[in-house]
Amino acid sequence: MGLFSRFKRGLGKTRSRLFGGLKSILTLGRKIDEDLLEEMEEIMLLADVGPTTTDALIEEVRAGWKAGDFKDAADLQPFLQKQIYERLEMGGTEMRRAEEGPTVVLVCGVNGSGKTTSIGKLTNYLKQQGNNVILGAADTFRAAAVEQLTIWSERNGVQIIKQATGADPAAVAFDACKAGLARGADYIILDTAGRLHTQQDLMAELEKIKRVAGKAIPGAPHEVILVLDATTGQNAIRQAELFHKTASVTGLFVTKLDGTAKGGAVLAIRDTIGVPVKFVGLGEQMDDIEPFDAKAFAAALFE
Repeated sequence: MGLFSRFKRGLGKTRSRLFGGLKSILTLGRKIDEDLLEEMEEIMLLADVGPTTTDALIEEVRAGWKAGDFKDAADLQPFLQKQIYERLEMGGTEMRRAEEGPTVVLVCGVNGSGKTTSIGKLTNYLKQQGNNVILGAADTFRAAAVEQLTIWSERNGVQIIKQATGADPAAVAFDACKAGLARGADYIILDTAGRLHTQQDLMAELEKIKRVAGKAIPGAPHEVILVLDATTGQNAIRQAELFHKTASVTGLFVTKLDGTAKGGAVLAIRDTIGVPVKFVGLGEQMDDIEPFDAKAFAAALFE
């Protein structure tokens, strides 16, 4: 199955809500007017495209209409697809790499977002490309988190650095970085806590892990991936803002796109924090991970 087909399958529910609604109103021969723009706005908001992105897209349509760029409503579908593609493509979607030595990837996100599963998928993806990957179990506040990551390390046949529950997460991160250096790892993936007693505790811990990783390997972490659950829609936007403020997120891994009609939130999140989507999860299996392709994503929403 090709990339476009996988995106099309995974975005079925979102496409039904977004494009199904737009298709019903963007008909050949229908004139463009303010009533049509209001209907488009409502459909986009229902697909969780978000008010900021929706307003921007509607204004772009309005400007083109006033400039005489469109003959009728049917011309708006390819225009919207192009606009969505260009917004998602900004900033690039490739993973960052260290100039030399191991690339350190710090993965963050709230509990329940699919963070540990996403690390397992990312590990498999990188290993399939011939990379040597080491995991660091820096979410030491939950015994289950370390256990789950250990299971994923065994499934993928990679090494894991871990300590007892309650150990200092930054110490685990430091040990994982040092082990990666010593063992010639290509990638070191650090898991982090998704919830502590307070939000301030969580963010302070992330800052500490980042500092310690940078001491162990200059420039680390090279990539900070935020895992977001697409089914949470607008809540994911708030999560993105909070994590980005503290951890300087460099890329997004959006999970559970196959199980929601709220895939439009990908656009809203991208516009809100200006960080590109790097990966998406389109299923529960280990290989249900796709490097994000903005063109295929935009096409799958409309075709």
